[in-house]
Parts: sequence; structure tokens; C-alpha cells
Amino acid sequence: MDEDFEFPVSSSNNAAAEEMDMDMGMGMGMDDVPEPDPIMKVDEEKEIGKTGIKKKLLKEGEGWEHPSKGDEVEVHYVGTLLDGTQFDSSRNRGTPFKFKLGEGQVIKGWDEGIKTMKKGEKALFTIPPDMAYGESGSPPTIPPNATLQFEVELLSWISVKDICKDGGIFKKILVEGEGWQNPKDLDEVFVKYEALLEDGTVVSKSDGVEFSVQDGYFCPALSKAVKTMKKGERVLLTVKPQYAFGETGKVASGDEGGVPPNATLQINLELISWKIVSEVTNDKKVLKRILKEGEGYERPNDGALVIVKLIGKLQDGTVFVKKGHNEEEPFEFKIDEEQVVDGLDKAVKKMKKGEIALITIQPEYAFGAFDSPQELAIVPGNSIVYYEVELVSFVKEKESWDMSTQEKIEAAGKKKEEGNVLFKAGKYVRASKRYEKAVSFIEYDSSFSDDEKQQVKLLKVSCNLNNAACKLKLKEYKEAAKLCSKVLEIDSKNVKALYRRAQAYIQLFDLDLAELDIKKALEIDPDNRDVKLEYKVLKEKIKEYNKKDAQFYGNIFAKMNKLEQSGEAKNEAAPMAIDSKA
Repeated sequence: MDEDFEFPVSSSNNAAAEEMDMDMGMGMGMDDVPEPDPIMKVDEEKEIGKTGIKKKLLKEGEGWEHPSKGDEVEVHYVGTLLDGTQFDSSRNRGTPFKFKLGEGQVIKGWDEGIKTMKKGEKALFTIPPDMAYGESGSPPTIPPNATLQFEVELLSWISVKDICKDGGIFKKILVEGEGWQNPKDLDEVFVKYEALLEDGTVVSKSDGVEFSVQDGYFCPALSKAVKTMKKGERVLLTVKPQYAFGETGKVASGDEGGVPPNATLQINLELISWKIVSEVTNDKKVLKRILKEGEGYERPNDGALVIVKLIGKLQDGTVFVKKGHNEEEPFEFKIDEEQVVDGLDKAVKKMKKGEIALITIQPEYAFGAFDSPQELAIVPGNSIVYYEVELVSFVKEKESWDMSTQEKIEAAGKKKEEGNVLFKAGKYVRASKRYEKAVSFIEYDSSFSDDEKQQVKLLKVSCNLNNAACKLKLKEYKEAAKLCSKVLEIDSKNVKALYRRAQAYIQLFDLDLAELDIKKALEIDPDNRDVKLEYKVLKEKIKEYNKKDAQFYGNIFAKMNKLEQSGEAKNEAAPMAIDSKA
């Protein structure tokens, strides 16, 4: 928020001014006062904040936007004293008045009043002396301590924004853009621009150039500015040296002119379009660049059958796979079934019907470290690959809310079996997802019959136990313990749940809890070989822990004894002090 302060009124300027549009240049600054209730009826009058300014609405404006500090506003006005004497009028001159809002170019009452208006609005402002010309007035037309009235019509404004909040780049909007979205760092923008020195010399120009926002182009200001723009927006940038070419300037090269050290640039910039680039994976190793927007909002889910057209290429342009082109049938596959490379699987899941995207996939999500023969070429090990994909259509796997109770039980059983196959193959992450999906089908339905409830109970127990086994393999011990606890809420005497939770607790060094679970398991099943073996492991851990504990405290006690002995020696060596005054 800007500080509240006033610019001093120049009495010499007031005396010299002959017209109101000149007098207004000697006004005050713009305070951050609360705006009035935006909902006003025609002929209704309200005070603006606590400024003493009154506003009477004469004609409603358009839309909901108001001009902001720094915007260049254009108004018509008629100024009168309270007795009706007119002292100035832009209408009589036939020319609208323009000024920068909130920059002290007009009286303070104008800055405060006009920022509450909408485009096309007409209002009557009654402005007290301290928000106008004060004790001095503006001779000969405005007496001292005069309350003034202005009928103001806000014709339009051009927004001027300090986009870095440090005065380094000012953006004046010449043509409004469409929509509400702005490009992000990963996106690729297509712009037109012309950069000029303050004397009008053109130093760089392009009728169309594409670049990644995060990589930038020409000078840092372009990337900063495009992130604040909408499609089709055209702006004039005033760029200070720190966002241009700084203290060193720029040497002329090719078609581009030189930029002197510490030069300020004027840049005309138009954002024509941009391609959205998104991170498919959190590690940024799979990126999706949208070439053509899809339709609707739905996307494939795990298990969905998708139909695509695709071309796979290496970095040098070598095509290694091509499907659905040249009258060939499109390619079908199921999401999350390992029918395509992992990166492609994950990316298609984030596409909409009809969308065309370029997907960049690092080796970890593609073909890995070894050569991989494909349909049209061999993909060398550690290759980055590129897929241009069109999602022709897809059929989502049925969601639980579209199923009957029996269908939910059948779907959960199927996912459980898929998880078992994946677990046996050592694919623990994917197996875990299957078990989680199985439980999601049956977790929150209260309409199961008594027989179905029994089936659901058994499925929940087996899926959570199997998932806990996955988590133990993945060393996600806290999750494993939670899953076992869920089982024990259903079946408090489940030996497998107690056993696996004990395994998790041992790895988390919660040895007391592990011992409680093992003892309880042995009470239920005294001859269980696995539990007995785990108890031996636990006892060794406890023994090892106690040994380290004893060693740790032994070291501490040894140090304490040394300190005590050292202290005693010092006490013995110190001479006895006597009171010399005795």
C-alpha cells in the first residue's frame, strides 16, 4: 500500500495558472482511502470514505472495472462554485482533459473521486477546500476556502502498471486482450515487438517471434511483460536499464542496432498467441505442450481405453513410430496398463478429446538406458523422445458412483487380482495403486446388503494387507503401519496385520509398539513361524539399541566424572580468602 501523504501546493503556479486544466497540475497526491459502496443508484449521493468528498451519481457506467493509480484517464468536466458560478469547462473548450490518476497532477479531490468511477459514468463531486485549493484558492476564479463542485464524465482510461513494483517496467495497455489467462514460465509465446531508444531510434524489431517465457528473448523485460498479458493484448513498455541492457549496453549486430549503456527503452509489444506447456510429472521430466486445445473438460482416467494418432521422434528428427496417419487406423491402448512408455501414458491421461500435444519425455520415462528396437527405428539408450499426439477419443473406466453395489464388489475384486499379478512381478508402486483403487470402489457405500457387507469386509482386509506389503517393499513404513491399523479396526485379531505393523514399527524404531504387536500375534497364533522369526529380529534390535544406549550414557557419565574430578582439584588448589576487615 502507498503511504498517505500530500504533495505541497505551489502558490506560484496557482497564481500563474489561467485555466483549470493548468491549475489542476498543482494538486495533491492520492491516498489509499476506502472506496464507497460500488452499488449506487442514479441521483443517490454518498460520501467517499472519510475525505469529506460527496459523490452524486448522475449516469451509470459500464462493467465493473475502475481506473487505478498511474492510469491515463480521459474526462469531460464542468467546474462550479456552490453558488453556481462556472469557472472552467472542458466541454466549452470541446476537448477532453487527460491526466495520470494518483500522480498529483490534479487536485486531490479529483484523484480520490475519479478512481471510484466506471467507464461512461457521470457524477457530481462536491469537494471541500482541503481536497481542492485550500486557504489560498486559485485567484482570480476560485476564492480562498472554496468548496467546489465538478460534474465529471469518465470517457475512458489507459491502464499503466508498474509490473515489477520497482519502477523498472511500466506497461501501458493500448489494446485490451481477450479472456483471463496469462502465459506461465514454461509456456511458449508468439509475439510482435519493436524496441526503440528514447530518441525514436529502432534497435530491434520482429513481426513474429516465438520463445519460451522462462528462456526469454531480446531483453529481460519481454518475459516479465508477457506473463502479465492476455491473448491479443498490445502494450507500450517503458523499460529502465536494469530490465534492458544495464550499464554495459548492447553492441549492434546484424539487423539489430546498438543500445547505449544505461539506456531506457520504449517497446511496443503484442502477444499474438501462446502454447501452454505443463509439467506432467513433478520432476519436470515429462512436459506437454498443447498445439491445439481439446474440447470439454473431461480427461481419461486409469483403465480408460484411449484412441490416438501419434508420431514418435528422436532429437535428430528420426521417426521411430507412426500410428493413425496415412489412412492407417488410429492406435488403441489402455491407460496404466504398460502398453506404452510411462511418460506417454501419464501425458495422455492429462489430455482432452481432440487435443493435439507435443510431449517431451526424458529417458527415465521412455526407453531407459538401453537400445530399444521400435517399429521404424531403434531408439538408442538414454534418448529423449518426442511424441506428437492427437487424442481422437476415449472411454473412461466406469467410476464407482455409476455402479450398482454388486458391480462395485466385482470391480474391487478385479483390481485386487490385477494388484496381485503386479506384486508378484515386483511392480510394487503399480500394485499399490490397484489395491487403493479396489478399496475406493467399496469404501463409502452404506447401501450394501448384509451378504455384500461381508464380501466388502473381506475385500477391504485383503486389499489393505496386500497394500501394506507393497509399502513395506517400498520402505514407506508409516503408510504400511496405517494400512495395518485400518485392518485391525475391522478385525482386531488379524495376525498378518499385527505382524506387518510390527515390521513397520521395527523399521521406524518404535520398538515398544512392535513388541506389543508381536506378543499379541503370538497370543492368537503361538506357532506362527514368521511372527516368531520377527520376534527374534526385534530382540536383536532391542539388544543392539540397549547396547548403544548404554554406550551413549556411559560416555556421558565418564565425561561428567572427569569434570567433577577436575572441579575438585581446582577447589583444593584455590587459597582460602579471609576477611581483611575482621
